[in-house]
Amino acid sequence: MNKLRPPRISFAQMRTWEAVARLGSITAAARELHLAQPTVSSQVHEMQAALGQALLAPAGRGIRITDSGTLLREAVLDVFTRWQALEEELLALQGLKRGTLRIAGVTTTEYFIAQWISAFARTHPGIDIELAVHNRDAVVELLRSERVDLALMMRPPSFPPLHTLPVLDNPLVLIGPAGHPWAQRRRLPLSALKGQTLLWRESGSGTRQVVLEHLRANGLDPDERLTLGSNEAIKHAVAAGLGLAVLSRHALDADPAQEGLALLPMTGFPILRLWQLVWRRDRRLPLAASAWIEHLRSALPTAFQAGSGLKAPTIAMPDNSAP
Repeated sequence: MNKLRPPRISFAQMRTWEAVARLGSITAAARELHLAQPTVSSQVHEMQAALGQALLAPAGRGIRITDSGTLLREAVLDVFTRWQALEEELLALQGLKRGTLRIAGVTTTEYFIAQWISAFARTHPGIDIELAVHNRDAVVELLRSERVDLALMMRPPSFPPLHTLPVLDNPLVLIGPAGHPWAQRRRLPLSALKGQTLLWRESGSGTRQVVLEHLRANGLDPDERLTLGSNEAIKHAVAAGLGLAVLSRHALDADPAQEGLALLPMTGFPILRLWQLVWRRDRRLPLAASAWIEHLRSALPTAFQAGSGLKAPTIAMPDNSAP
Protein backbone atom coordinates (compact mmCIF):
# COMPACT_ATOMS: atom_id res chain seq x y z
CA MET A 1 0.00 0.00 0.00
CA ASN A 2 1.34 3.44 -0.94
CA LYS A 3 2.07 5.62 2.03
CA LEU A 4 -0.08 8.76 2.08
CA ARG A 5 1.88 11.99 1.95
CA PRO A 6 0.78 14.86 4.19
CA PRO A 7 -0.31 18.07 2.45
CA ARG A 8 2.43 20.46 1.40
CA ILE A 9 0.38 23.43 2.60
CA SER A 10 -0.94 24.12 6.08
CA PHE A 11 -4.52 24.17 7.31
CA ALA A 12 -4.24 27.95 7.78
CA GLN A 13 -3.10 28.33 4.17
CA MET A 14 -6.03 26.20 3.01
CA ARG A 15 -8.39 28.50 4.89
CA THR A 16 -6.76 31.52 3.29
CA TRP A 17 -6.97 30.06 -0.20
CA GLU A 18 -10.64 29.12 0.18
CA ALA A 19 -11.43 32.77 1.00
CA VAL A 20 -9.29 34.17 -1.84
CA ALA A 21 -10.81 31.80 -4.42
CA ARG A 22 -14.37 32.35 -3.22
CA LEU A 23 -14.11 36.13 -3.05
CA GLY A 24 -11.80 36.54 -6.05
CA SER A 25 -9.74 39.12 -4.20
CA ILE A 26 -6.75 39.10 -1.84
CA THR A 27 -7.96 42.33 -0.26
CA ALA A 28 -11.45 40.97 0.40
CA ALA A 29 -10.05 37.72 1.78
CA ALA A 30 -7.73 39.62 4.13
CA ARG A 31 -10.68 41.68 5.35
CA GLU A 32 -12.86 38.61 5.97
CA LEU A 33 -10.08 36.70 7.75
CA HIS A 34 -8.93 39.75 9.76
CA LEU A 35 -5.42 39.41 8.33
CA ALA A 36 -3.09 42.00 6.84
CA GLN A 37 -3.12 42.00 3.05
CA PRO A 38 0.67 41.29 2.83
CA THR A 39 0.11 38.22 5.03
CA VAL A 40 -2.49 36.83 2.62
CA SER A 41 -0.28 37.63 -0.39
CA SER A 42 2.67 35.90 1.28
CA GLN A 43 0.60 32.78 2.01
CA VAL A 44 -0.56 32.63 -1.62
CA HIS A 45 3.05 32.88 -2.84
CA GLU A 46 4.08 30.11 -0.43
CA MET A 47 1.29 27.86 -1.69
CA GLN A 48 2.24 28.48 -5.31
CA ALA A 49 5.87 27.61 -4.53
CA ALA A 50 4.92 24.48 -2.59
CA LEU A 51 2.62 23.20 -5.35
CA GLY A 52 4.67 24.42 -8.30
CA GLN A 53 1.52 25.92 -9.83
CA ALA A 54 0.25 29.43 -10.50
CA LEU A 55 -2.97 29.88 -8.54
CA LEU A 56 -3.67 33.45 -9.62
CA ALA A 57 -3.29 35.32 -12.90
CA PRO A 58 -3.73 39.02 -13.72
CA ALA A 59 -7.06 40.07 -15.23
CA GLY A 60 -7.26 43.76 -16.08
CA ARG A 61 -6.85 45.63 -12.83
CA GLY A 62 -7.74 42.57 -10.79
CA ILE A 63 -6.95 38.88 -10.64
CA ARG A 64 -8.55 35.65 -11.76
CA ILE A 65 -8.33 32.18 -10.30
CA THR A 66 -6.44 29.76 -12.57
CA ASP A 67 -7.58 26.23 -13.31
CA SER A 68 -5.00 25.02 -10.78
CA GLY A 69 -6.44 27.44 -8.22
CA THR A 70 -9.94 26.14 -8.83
CA LEU A 71 -8.76 22.55 -8.36
CA LEU A 72 -7.04 23.54 -5.13
CA ARG A 73 -10.23 25.17 -3.78
CA GLU A 74 -12.22 22.00 -4.57
CA ALA A 75 -9.63 19.90 -2.73
CA VAL A 76 -9.66 22.30 0.23
CA LEU A 77 -13.46 22.08 0.43
CA ASP A 78 -13.18 18.29 0.43
CA VAL A 79 -10.73 18.50 3.35
CA PHE A 80 -12.98 20.89 5.26
CA THR A 81 -16.03 18.71 4.60
CA ARG A 82 -14.25 15.61 5.88
CA TRP A 83 -12.99 17.47 8.94
CA GLN A 84 -16.51 18.68 9.70
CA ALA A 85 -17.76 15.12 9.34
CA LEU A 86 -15.12 13.94 11.80
CA GLU A 87 -16.19 16.56 14.35
CA GLU A 88 -19.83 15.57 13.90
CA GLU A 89 -19.01 11.88 14.31
CA LEU A 90 -17.12 12.64 17.52
CA LEU A 91 -20.09 14.65 18.79
CA ALA A 92 -22.44 11.82 17.88
CA LEU A 93 -20.45 9.49 20.13
CA GLN A 94 -21.44 11.62 23.11
CA GLY A 95 -24.90 12.66 21.91
CA LEU A 96 -25.87 16.06 20.55
CA LYS A 97 -24.41 18.16 23.35
CA ARG A 98 -22.38 20.63 21.29
CA GLY A 99 -22.33 21.96 17.75
CA THR A 100 -23.37 24.93 15.65
CA LEU A 101 -26.62 25.55 13.80
CA ARG A 102 -25.89 27.86 10.85
CA ILE A 103 -29.06 29.09 9.21
CA ALA A 104 -30.07 32.00 6.98
CA GLY A 105 -33.49 33.40 6.27
CA VAL A 106 -34.74 35.89 3.70
CA THR A 107 -35.74 39.22 5.17
CA THR A 108 -39.44 38.57 5.77
CA THR A 109 -38.68 35.48 7.86
CA GLU A 110 -37.40 37.79 10.59
CA TYR A 111 -41.02 38.04 11.74
CA PHE A 112 -41.08 34.39 12.87
CA ILE A 113 -37.75 32.57 12.42
CA ALA A 114 -36.30 33.61 15.78
CA GLN A 115 -39.34 32.15 17.55
CA TRP A 116 -38.87 28.87 15.70
CA ILE A 117 -35.21 28.69 16.62
CA SER A 118 -35.87 29.53 20.28
CA ALA A 119 -38.02 26.41 20.65
CA PHE A 120 -35.06 24.33 19.46
CA ALA A 121 -32.55 26.26 21.57
CA ARG A 122 -34.46 25.54 24.76
CA THR A 123 -34.14 21.78 24.23
CA HIS A 124 -30.51 21.96 22.96
CA PRO A 125 -28.75 24.42 25.29
CA GLY A 126 -25.26 23.37 24.14
CA ILE A 127 -25.86 24.23 20.48
CA ASP A 128 -24.47 27.55 19.22
CA ILE A 129 -26.81 29.28 16.78
CA GLU A 130 -25.69 31.55 13.93
CA LEU A 131 -28.65 33.24 12.21
CA ALA A 132 -28.25 35.51 9.18
CA VAL A 133 -31.15 37.48 7.67
CA HIS A 134 -30.66 38.97 4.19
CA ASN A 135 -32.49 39.35 0.89
CA ARG A 136 -32.87 36.32 -1.37
CA ASP A 137 -29.77 36.91 -3.51
CA ALA A 138 -27.55 37.15 -0.44
CA VAL A 139 -29.07 34.02 1.14
CA VAL A 140 -28.51 32.05 -2.08
CA GLU A 141 -24.86 33.15 -2.06
CA LEU A 142 -24.48 32.00 1.56
CA LEU A 143 -25.72 28.56 0.51
CA ARG A 144 -23.45 28.42 -2.52
CA SER A 145 -20.38 29.44 -0.52
CA GLU A 146 -21.30 26.99 2.27
CA ARG A 147 -21.33 29.66 4.94
CA VAL A 148 -24.72 28.35 6.13
CA ASP A 149 -26.13 24.83 6.23
CA LEU A 150 -29.85 25.65 6.08
CA ALA A 151 -31.88 28.46 4.57
CA LEU A 152 -35.50 29.53 4.77
CA MET A 153 -36.86 31.19 1.62
CA MET A 154 -39.81 31.40 -0.74
CA ARG A 155 -38.03 30.84 -4.10
CA PRO A 156 -35.20 28.29 -3.87
CA PRO A 157 -32.60 28.53 -6.66
CA SER A 158 -32.10 25.78 -9.24
CA PHE A 159 -28.40 25.66 -8.34
CA PRO A 160 -26.91 24.33 -6.15
CA PRO A 161 -29.18 21.24 -6.06
CA LEU A 162 -31.27 21.42 -2.88
CA HIS A 163 -33.51 19.39 -0.64
CA THR A 164 -36.69 21.34 0.16
CA LEU A 165 -39.15 21.11 3.04
CA PRO A 166 -42.30 23.29 2.82
CA VAL A 167 -42.97 24.73 6.26
CA LEU A 168 -45.48 27.58 6.06
CA ASP A 169 -47.95 29.29 3.73
CA ASN A 170 -46.80 32.69 2.48
CA PRO A 171 -49.69 34.76 1.07
CA LEU A 172 -48.54 37.96 -0.65
CA VAL A 173 -51.16 40.67 -0.17
CA LEU A 174 -51.83 44.09 -1.66
CA ILE A 175 -51.78 46.89 0.90
CA GLY A 176 -52.67 50.57 0.94
CA PRO A 177 -53.00 53.23 3.62
CA ALA A 178 -55.77 52.87 6.20
CA GLY A 179 -58.96 54.43 4.86
CA HIS A 180 -58.06 53.76 1.22
CA PRO A 181 -61.32 53.73 -0.80
CA TRP A 182 -60.50 50.33 -2.29
CA ALA A 183 -60.50 48.70 1.16
CA GLN A 184 -64.31 48.66 1.27
CA ARG A 185 -64.80 47.37 -2.25
CA ARG A 186 -65.95 43.82 -2.87
CA ARG A 187 -63.33 42.94 -5.48
CA LEU A 188 -61.37 45.02 -7.97
CA PRO A 189 -59.98 43.85 -11.31
CA LEU A 190 -56.21 43.54 -11.52
CA SER A 191 -56.25 46.15 -14.28
CA ALA A 192 -57.09 48.78 -11.63
CA LEU A 193 -53.39 48.71 -10.70
CA LYS A 194 -52.48 50.28 -14.03
CA GLY A 195 -51.14 53.76 -13.37
CA GLN A 196 -50.95 53.21 -9.59
CA THR A 197 -47.72 53.98 -7.73
CA LEU A 198 -46.23 50.78 -6.35
CA LEU A 199 -43.44 50.54 -3.77
CA TRP A 200 -40.86 47.78 -4.14
CA ARG A 201 -38.19 45.98 -2.19
CA GLU A 202 -34.66 45.96 -3.64
CA SER A 203 -33.89 43.94 -6.78
CA GLY A 204 -32.57 40.94 -4.81
CA SER A 205 -35.92 40.43 -3.07
CA GLY A 206 -37.83 37.22 -3.74
CA THR A 207 -41.15 38.96 -3.11
CA ARG A 208 -40.34 41.57 -5.75
CA GLN A 209 -39.49 38.87 -8.31
CA VAL A 210 -42.71 36.94 -7.64
CA VAL A 211 -44.92 40.05 -7.85
CA LEU A 212 -43.29 41.28 -11.06
CA GLU A 213 -43.75 37.87 -12.68
CA HIS A 214 -47.39 37.80 -11.55
CA LEU A 215 -48.24 41.27 -12.88
CA ARG A 216 -46.39 40.83 -16.18
CA ALA A 217 -48.10 37.48 -16.75
CA ASN A 218 -51.39 39.38 -16.48
CA GLY A 219 -50.42 42.06 -18.97
CA LEU A 220 -49.25 44.78 -16.56
CA ASP A 221 -45.90 46.54 -16.81
CA PRO A 222 -45.52 48.25 -13.42
CA ASP A 223 -43.25 51.20 -12.72
CA GLU A 224 -40.29 50.08 -10.59
CA ARG A 225 -38.79 53.46 -9.70
CA LEU A 226 -39.69 53.56 -6.01
CA THR A 227 -37.50 51.06 -4.12
CA LEU A 228 -37.12 50.79 -0.35
CA GLY A 229 -34.68 48.61 1.56
CA SER A 230 -36.93 46.88 4.09
CA ASN A 231 -40.48 45.74 4.81
CA GLU A 232 -40.74 48.24 7.65
CA ALA A 233 -39.73 51.14 5.38
CA ILE A 234 -42.35 50.07 2.85
CA LYS A 235 -45.07 49.85 5.51
CA HIS A 236 -44.29 53.36 6.79
CA ALA A 237 -44.26 54.74 3.23
CA VAL A 238 -47.59 53.10 2.36
CA ALA A 239 -49.16 54.36 5.61
CA ALA A 240 -47.96 57.86 4.68
CA GLY A 241 -49.73 57.64 1.33
CA LEU A 242 -46.67 57.32 -0.91
CA GLY A 243 -48.14 54.38 -2.83
CA LEU A 244 -49.38 50.79 -2.68
CA ALA A 245 -47.27 47.68 -2.12
CA VAL A 246 -47.34 43.90 -2.03
CA LEU A 247 -45.89 42.26 1.08
CA SER A 248 -46.04 38.91 2.81
CA ARG A 249 -49.01 38.75 5.18
CA HIS A 250 -46.49 37.63 7.81
CA ALA A 251 -44.85 41.08 7.67
CA LEU A 252 -48.06 42.76 8.84
CA ASP A 253 -49.83 43.07 12.16
CA ALA A 254 -52.78 40.74 12.75
CA ASP A 255 -54.82 43.95 12.44
CA PRO A 256 -53.07 46.01 9.73
CA ALA A 257 -55.01 49.11 10.82
CA GLN A 258 -52.73 49.17 13.89
CA GLU A 259 -49.90 50.05 11.46
CA GLY A 260 -51.96 52.54 9.46
CA LEU A 261 -52.53 50.00 6.67
CA ALA A 262 -55.40 48.26 4.92
CA LEU A 263 -55.61 45.03 2.92
CA LEU A 264 -56.98 45.77 -0.55
CA PRO A 265 -59.26 43.16 -2.20
CA MET A 266 -58.20 42.57 -5.81
CA THR A 267 -58.49 39.76 -8.31
CA GLY A 268 -55.24 37.80 -8.36
CA PHE A 269 -54.46 38.51 -4.71
CA PRO A 270 -53.29 37.13 -2.43
CA ILE A 271 -50.51 35.49 -4.44
CA LEU A 272 -50.11 32.15 -2.68
CA ARG A 273 -46.59 30.87 -2.12
CA LEU A 274 -44.79 28.71 0.48
CA TRP A 275 -41.89 29.24 2.82
CA GLN A 276 -39.43 26.39 2.31
CA LEU A 277 -36.51 25.16 4.35
CA VAL A 278 -33.69 24.18 1.99
CA TRP A 279 -30.26 22.53 2.24
CA ARG A 280 -27.69 21.27 -0.23
CA ARG A 281 -27.93 17.79 -1.71
CA ASP A 282 -24.20 17.60 -2.41
CA ARG A 283 -22.99 18.26 1.13
CA ARG A 284 -23.31 16.33 4.35
CA LEU A 285 -25.36 18.18 6.94
CA PRO A 286 -23.87 18.86 10.37
CA LEU A 287 -25.55 17.04 13.23
CA ALA A 288 -27.08 20.25 14.62
CA ALA A 289 -28.69 21.09 11.27
CA SER A 290 -30.10 17.58 10.92
CA ALA A 291 -31.51 17.81 14.44
CA TRP A 292 -33.25 21.11 13.63
CA ILE A 293 -34.82 19.62 10.50
CA GLU A 294 -36.18 16.72 12.54
CA HIS A 295 -37.37 19.19 15.18
CA LEU A 296 -39.32 21.07 12.49
CA ARG A 297 -40.70 17.90 10.91
CA SER A 298 -41.98 16.63 14.22
CA ALA A 299 -43.62 19.98 14.94
CA LEU A 300 -45.23 20.46 11.52
CA PRO A 301 -48.37 18.34 12.16
CA THR A 302 -49.23 20.53 15.13
CA ALA A 303 -47.33 23.61 14.04
CA PHE A 304 -48.60 27.12 14.58
CA GLN A 305 -50.87 26.18 17.47
CA ALA A 306 -50.62 27.60 20.97
CA GLY A 307 -47.80 25.97 22.87
CA SER A 308 -46.29 24.20 19.85
CA GLY A 309 -43.22 26.43 19.82
CA LEU A 310 -43.88 27.22 16.14
CA LYS A 311 -46.60 29.83 16.51
CA ALA A 312 -47.17 31.77 13.30
CA PRO A 313 -48.81 35.16 12.93
CA THR A 314 -52.58 35.18 12.50
CA ILE A 315 -53.28 35.40 8.78
CA ALA A 316 -56.45 37.47 8.56
CA MET A 317 -57.71 38.32 5.08
CA PRO A 318 -60.34 40.95 4.24
CA ASP A 319 -63.92 39.75 3.91
CA ASN A 320 -65.73 42.33 1.84
CA SER A 321 -68.32 39.93 0.47
CA ALA A 322 -71.12 42.39 1.09
CA PRO A 323 -71.97 44.41 -2.03
